[in-house]
Order: sequence, then C-alpha cells, then structure tokens
Amino acid sequence: MPIVAQSTETADWVSRFADEVIAESERRAPGKPGVVVASGLSPSGPIHLGNLREVMTPHLVADEVRRRGHEVRHLISWDDYDRYRKVPAGVPGVDESWAEHIGKPLTSVPAPKGSPHPNWAEHFKAAMVDSLAEMGVEFDGISQTAQYTSGVYREQILHAMKHRRDIDAILDQYRTKKAPAKKSQKPLDEAELEAAEGSGAAAEDDGSSGSAGYFPYKPYCGNCEKDLTTVTAYDDDSTELTYACTACGFSETVRLSEFNRGKLVWKVDWPMRWAYEGVVFEPSGVDHSSPGSSFQVGGQIVGIFGGEQPIGPMYAFVGISGMAKMSSSKGGVPTPADALKIMEPQLLRWLYARRRPNQSFKIAFDQEIQRLYDEWDRLDAKVADGSALPADAAAHARAVGTAAGELPRTPRPLPYRTLASVADITAGHEDQALRILGELDPANPIASLDEARPRYDKAEAWINTHVPADQRTIVRQEPDAELLKSLDEPSRQSLRLLLDGLADHWSLDGLTHHVYGVPKVQAGFPADATPKELPPEIKTAQRTFFALLYHLLVGRDTGPRLPTLLLAVGQDRVRTLLGE
Repeated sequence: MPIVAQSTETADWVSRFADEVIAESERRAPGKPGVVVASGLSPSGPIHLGNLREVMTPHLVADEVRRRGHEVRHLISWDDYDRYRKVPAGVPGVDESWAEHIGKPLTSVPAPKGSPHPNWAEHFKAAMVDSLAEMGVEFDGISQTAQYTSGVYREQILHAMKHRRDIDAILDQYRTKKAPAKKSQKPLDEAELEAAEGSGAAAEDDGSSGSAGYFPYKPYCGNCEKDLTTVTAYDDDSTELTYACTACGFSETVRLSEFNRGKLVWKVDWPMRWAYEGVVFEPSGVDHSSPGSSFQVGGQIVGIFGGEQPIGPMYAFVGISGMAKMSSSKGGVPTPADALKIMEPQLLRWLYARRRPNQSFKIAFDQEIQRLYDEWDRLDAKVADGSALPADAAAHARAVGTAAGELPRTPRPLPYRTLASVADITAGHEDQALRILGELDPANPIASLDEARPRYDKAEAWINTHVPADQRTIVRQEPDAELLKSLDEPSRQSLRLLLDGLADHWSLDGLTHHVYGVPKVQAGFPADATPKELPPEIKTAQRTFFALLYHLLVGRDTGPRLPTLLLAVGQDRVRTLLGE
C-alpha cells in the first residue's frame, strides 16, 4: 500500500518519482507489466557511502512502486568488466605489486591477500551485497563480465560497430567543448568525480580514432589481458577485427561475431544497456550537468540502439562527519559496512530517504551520531502518536521497512547516547552493562541485553572504534583526597545534598531530576523549579557542580551524562568517591 496520500501537498520526493516512473513506464510500453530501475557500481575498490546513494535512490523509488502493486526489477549492474585503473591506497593485503594488473578487467585482478574471494571485483562486491541485505535492499545483480564474455551483447556490439560513424558524430559534438565554470558545492578530487558518475568507468576515453577510423569497441589483449589496445582494421561484412596491443606488442585478427574478450567503451556501453534492459529510472552523479558527460551523451546514443534515456535525478555527494574527507583515492574510506557497525540499518536508510537526491548530507561517525539518534527517536515517537508531518512519516516508513515487511528492530530502543555511555564505562563487562540498564527504569527493567540489541552492540562498536582513547571514561579507583580536602563549604554542601537524596532518586529519570535540582535547592529554590522561574546564575552553578562531580568521579571536566554515569558507578562507589 502507498505510504502517503498521493497529492502534491503531502507526497515526499520518493512518491513523486514513483508517480513519474509509473507514468513513464506505461507510456513506453502500454499494458506491459513490470518497471525497470537501475544502479551501476564499479567494484574497483571499497564501495563507499557516496556510491550507496546510487543504489538507495532507485531502491526507495522501486519500493514505493512495488508497494502500489506493480512489478519492479531493480537492476544493479556490477561493472566488473571495467579496466583496473589504479591501486587504491589503504586497502589491507594490497601493495604496489598490484600495479602490474592495471589495464586488466577487474575480474582478472587478484583479490587482496587473505581474501576468500576469487578476484578483485568479487572481493569488493561481497561486502556491498552483505550490507544491502542487512538494509533490506532487494535487487537483481548483473555481472558485466558474465554478460560480455558469454556473448550476451554480441548483437549490440556488432550494431555499434556498424553505426560507429553515427556514434562518432555524436561524441564529436562534445570533444572540443569545455564545461562552463560553475560553482561546486565543495572541492572535488578525481576519485569523487569518478564516484559521482555512479555507473561505470567515468574516466574512460570514448573510443579509439586513428588512420582506420573511429571504433567504439575495446578488446582486451589475448596475451597480457590489458585494454591498452588499438583497433587497426574492421570489416563490417565478415566482422573481422584486427587490433594491436601497445603494452606487449601482441596483435591478432578475430571475428567479432565470435569474439567475447572486449567491451564497448563506457559512453556507448551505458546507453546500450539502457536500451537492452529497458531501464526507465536511473540516477546519476552531479557532474552529469556538464557538457559531454556520460549521461548527456548517452541520451543521444541510446537512440542508435532503439531505446530511450531513463528519467532520474542527479544526486549530490554524501559527506562524512568525524572523518577525513571521503575519497576513493585515500585509505579508510567509510563504506556501508562501516556505517552498519555503528548504526542500525533503519537509521542509515532514513538518512538517504529524508533528503532529496540533489541535497547533500553527512553521515556521522563522531559525536554527532548521538544527536542523529536522538532526532530519530523523537521522530519514532511522533510517528507512534500520530503527530509526525506526512513527509517525515513517509521517510520513517521507508526507513523501518520495505514492501516485503519491516526490518528487524531493537525490542527496547534505549537512547543511543545512554547505551554508548554504558558501553564506555563498563568496557565490555556485560553483567555490569545489564545491571545499569536494568536500573534505568526500575518500574520496567530489561531482563536481558538482547532486549537492547542490536542497538547496544552498535553503540559499543562506536565507542570502541570511533572515540579516541583520551576521551574514554575511566572511573577513579580511589577518592581524590586532595580535591575533597580543598573544597569550600558550598561545594561540600552540594555533595551532601546529592548524597542525601541518592537512594530515593536511583533511576535515570530520578537522578536527572536530582542532579539538576541540587544547585536549585542550594540557592533556595524548589528542585522542580523551571528555567523561567530561576535567575541565570543557576545555570552557572549547575555547570560548576557538574564539573566538580566529573572531577571526583572520572578526573576530567566532562564525561558521559551524569545520571548515566552515577548509575554505572553504583551507589556504594559513588558515596566513596564523593567522600562520604
């Protein structure tokens, strides 16, 4: 069933695209069931969170179309027959010796050392497949290596060669054009430009031109397997093709009607596949706004193959909060698998669903993840009580499930920041973690950590992998006798007030009320007085009091939220460290 009422006032961006896709599919093939949307991924290295937008945009649209009762195929074309361009930095088990494979198909390059996978492409594809499964993304995967080497595209290749002058004429319109200067949303490096193209080898040339003319087909060498080849002759009638390899000097003549070791150049390959698969919707990266881009040129070339260009938005970049600029050319590129170690799939889906494709956004690996989770939990509550705005409710529904059903979720979704604090303080001791979490809500305690999973495990992973050691919480073993001895009378009084009410307020809500209430009571106000009823200096007194407690408990000015910290330390130890 549709997620939201289909009106321009309430429909979110996904619903609007679904309307267009259904209408376009019907226009192209009246009465024919089935809608085809597509994504393209090149497993040339870690498939990062920017590449994920290439998948999530059509996935969300396909899922909405499917909810409305239509048949949908979401194709993910694995561009694993692309050439291996360079050795990516920072990939474990890979060194500069891999440079000898540059120019070969990705499926002919060895996997990193220690990988269980048969080749380079399968190694990086596998991680993405696992992540998509965890996120509930349903798709049909197509290996371009399998397509080309089995001869699936033979007719299309011969057709392209027959019409090579027409293709050349289209490409020639753009070869001398330069993109106009334009404002970019941020500086781009070469790797990000490649990622922005989304589908396939954006940096490829558009075919070889020489004394024999232009050819949109590139053979892989029969001797060294590399694509550093030049077609020197071709006969349309016999389909005899002669090529020479500039890497090793090898040359041979083959019949293209029988030869399966090569591929169309990218700017011809992509539109050929649009026509072959009948793709109605496919997004593309922001650089497709430039003249001569693969998407723009493909819109003209696709007609040669009897097809039409898909509709679809250009999508903006996805940034990372808390890590170096995301870039395929550097090590440590955050992937969907990295994100899913520290956040539930619902949250990751939501980040892609709530922003229009042309809006950039950031995925948090730093403290910002706690704020994101707070925002998500507030939305969850609003959806539950019916107060969420229609577009927000739609994004939530797309995040928590698909047409096939809801994704598995944490039975007791406790606040992420609380879980992170507990994981930080307990340092892997599950019995201690369960004790603390059980005391958060004494009226309805959790009986097992499984009730807080997988969110607890994600928060623990974030603490262990993304919080610097000098920011981790280590509770004092002994009281700070020197600090306690130096306290003035108001400070001593604040500690007595806290300790006197500790037992009566021993729950998360109770301690929150009590900790904030001590400076109020000390200043002569009721503990439940609201900020409007208090002078500004009370906030200063609260900050001073909190800093004192942090110093006495963990030896720093700051730390986890004090109510959580107190529960974690336990009443007896709190009393000892505060000098009782």
